[in-house]
Amino acid sequence: MPRFKYTVKDAKGVSVTKEADAYDKLHLIQQLQKQGFFILNIEEIAILRHPKRLPSGTTGKRKFGHKKIKLNDLLNFSRQLGTMLESGVTLLRSLEVITDQVESENLFVVLKQITTEVERGTSLSEAMAAHPKIFNQFWISLVEVGEATGTMPKVLFKLTYYLEQSAAFQSAIISAIIYPVILFCVCIGAIAFFALVVGPHFESVFKSMNVELPLITRSLLILFRFIREKFILLLFLTIGGFFIIRQWARTKAGTLQIENFLLGLPTFGNIYRLIIVERFASQMSILVESGVPILHALDITQRLVNNLTCSQVVKEVKESVRQGELLALPMQRSDFFPQMAIQMISVGEETGELSKMLKHVAEFYQSTVETFMKRLGVAIEPIMLVFMGVIIGFIVVAMFLPMFNLPQLLKGGGG
Repeated sequence: MPRFKYTVKDAKGVSVTKEADAYDKLHLIQQLQKQGFFILNIEEIAILRHPKRLPSGTTGKRKFGHKKIKLNDLLNFSRQLGTMLESGVTLLRSLEVITDQVESENLFVVLKQITTEVERGTSLSEAMAAHPKIFNQFWISLVEVGEATGTMPKVLFKLTYYLEQSAAFQSAIISAIIYPVILFCVCIGAIAFFALVVGPHFESVFKSMNVELPLITRSLLILFRFIREKFILLLFLTIGGFFIIRQWARTKAGTLQIENFLLGLPTFGNIYRLIIVERFASQMSILVESGVPILHALDITQRLVNNLTCSQVVKEVKESVRQGELLALPMQRSDFFPQMAIQMISVGEETGELSKMLKHVAEFYQSTVETFMKRLGVAIEPIMLVFMGVIIGFIVVAMFLPMFNLPQLLKGGGG
């Protein structure tokens, strides 16, 4: 893409001389006129050419770290793009450099397409909007603000901060529950192993003795026999039930019922609510601070909050704000948001520091949830270990109890 040096006058009559990349001279003229500049001079300048990139047909030879697009890939993209633009590198060159370094194969393909569109004169926000599964409305709105105000690096750094906080928050929650889940799966696997492998051997030994077994042993052997005989059926029922529940959860009615159930749980329901409120506050904080109008910010958050119950509440809040109410009033009427969050948002509206207060709300609830999850992880680990010990101990005792009472059983059985 050629580079041009141009001299223009702004609305105040101040002359400005800059350099820019453009598809051609006519396209640059159109872009400058859209920005309200009076053009004095435009000339193409010679630039050092970068080494030619590989043709698109050879991209498959490049090795990638992974195929899917992860949150960390998007985080690196926003951080690198913001840093390069802040350093004075042109948008097109920044996209080329980042594309050549990206680890995700799918993101590489997407960024190649975005770079091509930018070369043709499409704005970055429009090019990104063509890939809504990767760059949602949150991304697009922030980039649009950056393009309109000339603060693209600042907006991208805010976006990077949001992604970093989201990644850290998700990691804290997953870390707290992953170990108990692993212990539970190990416990289920141990039961299946005893039922399918160990149980039949013990049952054949006991049958050869021709003795009357203790009640606990008989009950366990009956259970193991049922699991073996119905294992395929149980497996299909489990898998089928999982898919049925998942499909039902994707419906609006199913989603609302599941969310109402989770929100109604003691203690855990409150933590689930705080997770949703944290997501709402963090998204609103970044959008408002970046200059997105409050109604547009509410509209974006309504679609991205990832909770249908909260989405409906935000929709009602948005309509009230559209009619002239302050944000805190309809939030209080909804009975969804905690009182502390409403009070802080109310103070933010009164002092003109809404984005700052929203950020404080997000940070407070993020800290609250992380502390709870850490304590839950510490508390649940010994509980799961005791649970596993009881289950495995019960099975071992039931299987070996006849061995301990073998003389009495033989005597009683007459064998």
